[in-house]
Amino acid sequence: MRQINRVAVLGAGVMGATIAAHLANAGLDVLLLDMVPKELSGEEEARGLSPEMPQVRNRIAATGLAGLLKMKPAPLYLKEYTSQIEIGNFDDDLPRLKDCDWVIEVVIEHLPIKQSLFEKVVPHLKPGAILSTNTSGLSVNAMAEGLSPEVRKNFLVTHFFNPPRYMRLLEIVPCRETAPAVVDDLAAFISRRLGKGIVHAKDTANFIANRIGVYAIYKGIEHMVAMGMTVEEVDAIAGPATGRPKSAAFRTADLVGIDTLIHVGNNSYQLLPDDEEREVFKVPAFMAEMVDKGLLGNKSKAGFYRKQQVDGKRQIFYYDYTSGEFKPAEKPKFASIAAVKMIDDPAQKIRMVTEGQDKAAEYAWKTLRDTLLYTFNRIPEIADDVVNVDNAMKWGFNWEIGPFEMFDALGVDNFVKRAESDGVIVPEALKKIKSFYRFNESGQKEFFDLEANEYRPYQLNPGQINLQILKKSQGVVEKSSGSSVVDLGDGVFCLEFHSKMNAVTGDILAMTHKAIKRAETEGVGLVIGNQGVNFSVGANLMLLAVALAEGAYEDINMMVRAFQKATMAIKLAKVPVVAAPFNMTLGGASEYCLHATAINAYAETYMGMVEVGVGLLPAGGGTKEMCLRAAELATRHDTDVTPFIFKYFKQIGMAKFSMGAAELFDMGYMRTGDSVSMDIDRLISDAKQKVLALSVNYRPKRPVQNIPAPGRSVAASIKSQLWNLQMGGFASEYDAEIGSIIASIICGGDVPAGLPVSEDYLLQLEREGFLKLCGNKKTAQRIQHMLKTGKPLRN
Repeated sequence: MRQINRVAVLGAGVMGATIAAHLANAGLDVLLLDMVPKELSGEEEARGLSPEMPQVRNRIAATGLAGLLKMKPAPLYLKEYTSQIEIGNFDDDLPRLKDCDWVIEVVIEHLPIKQSLFEKVVPHLKPGAILSTNTSGLSVNAMAEGLSPEVRKNFLVTHFFNPPRYMRLLEIVPCRETAPAVVDDLAAFISRRLGKGIVHAKDTANFIANRIGVYAIYKGIEHMVAMGMTVEEVDAIAGPATGRPKSAAFRTADLVGIDTLIHVGNNSYQLLPDDEEREVFKVPAFMAEMVDKGLLGNKSKAGFYRKQQVDGKRQIFYYDYTSGEFKPAEKPKFASIAAVKMIDDPAQKIRMVTEGQDKAAEYAWKTLRDTLLYTFNRIPEIADDVVNVDNAMKWGFNWEIGPFEMFDALGVDNFVKRAESDGVIVPEALKKIKSFYRFNESGQKEFFDLEANEYRPYQLNPGQINLQILKKSQGVVEKSSGSSVVDLGDGVFCLEFHSKMNAVTGDILAMTHKAIKRAETEGVGLVIGNQGVNFSVGANLMLLAVALAEGAYEDINMMVRAFQKATMAIKLAKVPVVAAPFNMTLGGASEYCLHATAINAYAETYMGMVEVGVGLLPAGGGTKEMCLRAAELATRHDTDVTPFIFKYFKQIGMAKFSMGAAELFDMGYMRTGDSVSMDIDRLISDAKQKVLALSVNYRPKRPVQNIPAPGRSVAASIKSQLWNLQMGGFASEYDAEIGSIIASIICGGDVPAGLPVSEDYLLQLEREGFLKLCGNKKTAQRIQHMLKTGKPLRN
């Protein structure tokens, strides 16, 4: 495979700088270049600098680099990664491109400017270096016209979506002369090292995601106006209720920028004269007026929505396109939308909503009907197959399922009949298709190839394990309502959560023991992982709330004991257990990971023990584990344990969670030997490989019996600081009580410093502290508030 170690980014604006940041996230050396300023800034003049000085000539690139440290959400995993980014300018530093394996152009979306830059850049490229452009819609073949045949072999579009760290989609578009090996090698590299979901698009206006996504928004606007609906009503329908993100249509427009949305629409209208829906891309007059008023979306703090203080409270207003004024948000309610609120499966939600009898159902059906038909008609124009289109919409616009998966959710036959009953023209080819995806008799997933008019195997990337496909083809070893044990092959099993929000339930606790026993008797190790939206949101609070309401404290004690037994079973297993967390990994889910032999986390893992948010403490062994880790660090470095205890106490007491896996090492939740996967599709496979490596010479752990307790003196220091916070009005009496109980546990109880204590003793302290907090009425209030609002209550 082609080796890429050093990358140049040409253009240090927001997009260029954030692409450079993500390349640094991946451990690559980066050269960030931009123009030389035309004149000195006021600050430079005041400092007596001259135009020839490097700090002046590199100012634009330096500003882009410095801006990375202030951006939210953070484009860097860790701020120190900026040390991997060097800066320079187009006039002085193009010769440095000879050391770069890949050069990415990210300047303004104007063809002559890009071609002019390429003329300057090409002479400095090393032989075989890849040159790519980050255009979001310009023709790659038009850009390639001025390049030599040798350069064209290595030239293509690599369209990152904004922000590059968080948006998974990357569209690759080769020019006519791009070598297939270059496309394949770069796609594999970007997928593995940058964690991107690769979609292969064609050289058409706005490629795949923007072509379909912007059409869906514009067509939605057309139906909104025709039906006399508000933007707020549309967003109530065009979000999670119909398999789209919470930002729905108009919050997405505000996020992208209304001016950008207009640009993409105009681009489509101008470049697609033969598109049967060309008129849809005409910009509505009210949107043009919004831009004239400076209502650009989030970047101008007002667009389709605006937030402002009213009587000391933040209030949200929506834009009334009929009057041109903002009106208070009303949170519209629809029966069809309410009916799917508690349903997780996006396919089921779409079916139910579109079958409803209210205005929301009518709007949902009409917009989906038109969007799906438009998408069907775009193959093979914008992509060769349905898989690329579905992935583009899931990764680029955060749809839960893609357009062709939506067809299957609605039922292709039913869709055709209903669309024809509306008087809509349905393509003849669509009428002959039963479904776009299926599992064949061997349990293999297939997709319908529209050009070949037959089903083809659904190809996974090398190293990818898809649990859904695996379970169909090989079956499940053990299964319950909330979890399964899946055979990953080579003697490795997987404990998969699939409860609601992957919350850790009694069902999962029981299955944990079964999974470990299976791995110990029939295999070499276990992976704890799944492929849901999040790894797990933690323990099931609803069960605890019911027990509290009934005063069933003995039941609560049994719940906590069961949780501790499960986590200790993970830690003491006779075979290695590797946790594979990703996205939200909170509370009890963090404790599961802390007890694993090793952690192989996805780069975007937001892990933390956040129990104090509901008035509780980590009692699944989490508090115990941090006491143990603090003691281990102090012993290893022959130093005082106090700084480590204070740090870990603060993390628990402030419900701190990581903003990425890289932060987990400093937090003490991940340690030497743990690892991070950039590509979420490889996460389960990477965890499996770690199990296999560990199993070769695995030495099972035993319960620790001689932990030197930090002791009552360290706990007293923590409690003194809590008292000061309470007296200063920074913590309530209740918060101080929670903190004091946690301090006692993490310090080993009311014992002198250095007294040997056991893991079992610390677990007992956890249970006692947890039950004590359960006896406080404010804890029940916090739990109920969290269940109702999803947000912590401060009281």
